[in-house]
Amino acid sequence: MTVAGDGRRGATAVVSPEAAHSRGRGAMTERGEFRSYYGRPVIKKPVWTWEIPWYLFTGGLTGASSTLAAGARLAGNERLARRAALTALGGTFVNPALLVADLGRPERFLNMLRMLKVTSPMSVGSWILSAHGGVATLAGLTELTGRAPRLGRASELAAGAVGTALATYTALLVGDTAIPVWHEGRRELPFVFAGGAMASAGSAAAIVTPVADAGPARRLALLGSALELGTAKLMERRLGELGEPYGEGSVRTLKRASLTLTAAGAGLLWSAGRGSRLAAVAGGAATLAGAACERWAVFRAGFASARDPKYTVKPQRRRLEQHAVGHPAGSGGA
Repeated sequence: MTVAGDGRRGATAVVSPEAAHSRGRGAMTERGEFRSYYGRPVIKKPVWTWEIPWYLFTGGLTGASSTLAAGARLAGNERLARRAALTALGGTFVNPALLVADLGRPERFLNMLRMLKVTSPMSVGSWILSAHGGVATLAGLTELTGRAPRLGRASELAAGAVGTALATYTALLVGDTAIPVWHEGRRELPFVFAGGAMASAGSAAAIVTPVADAGPARRLALLGSALELGTAKLMERRLGELGEPYGEGSVRTLKRASLTLTAAGAGLLWSAGRGSRLAAVAGGAATLAGAACERWAVFRAGFASARDPKYTVKPQRRRLEQHAVGHPAGSGGA
């Protein structure tokens, strides 16, 4: 029996003598039982603290609220536009506070703005957050004071455009890591986060806007809820074994809470929320809580997948086997 090491990840594979002999003839890999050193994690767990999942939630809410405000303004729904813009204004103060709390010192956030690296989601995200914060603040302040209305309208439209990026870039940030359940789910995560942002913004606006003017907000919440729940389910199904952390422990509880709260809240908004302000407030609050639970579920699932080495080693093995099939021995494949 031969033990082969993978220096890139610290994983080992127990390989039979026949497999070892086959490797000698140039085969990429053979079937074996992969494991890590003494069962220890192959990769380090994320260093992010509790502020980050809340930022994933508030960032989506803030960005989508700006987009909703711009759309409502163009449609002539002044009440909805004003309340969505003020919701975005509040978020522009919450978001950097959460990031600075996670980083530890304000200057660390400012250091990320010293240069723009387009290949880094964190660098691009820092600029998106700063750009959106500037125009959303202008839009909100002009809404509050009534001064410089033209500047306010231009800022509101700019915030709406940048808000779409703010609502979704965090999915790219999470997916651009070595954490298995995040990296392998990178195709669906932008849609999960976009759906949650839409549901959150629509629900928040439905809470603070008179029922007669909140129709677009309720429709946005319903559409976002369906997108979030549907793509999250699709992601977990496509992940297969890698998606096991979503069905275990506290993550499972958060997923169930997300499904229950989001579905019930969106249903209440769409039915009784069209005629009752109380129902709109209750439905909006439930949908907001459901979106927050989904972000926390994604966050904690990442920690769980980092702890168990099988979620790192097995995808590597599968890719090696696929590469071996595509480039058999003697074919000249790199």
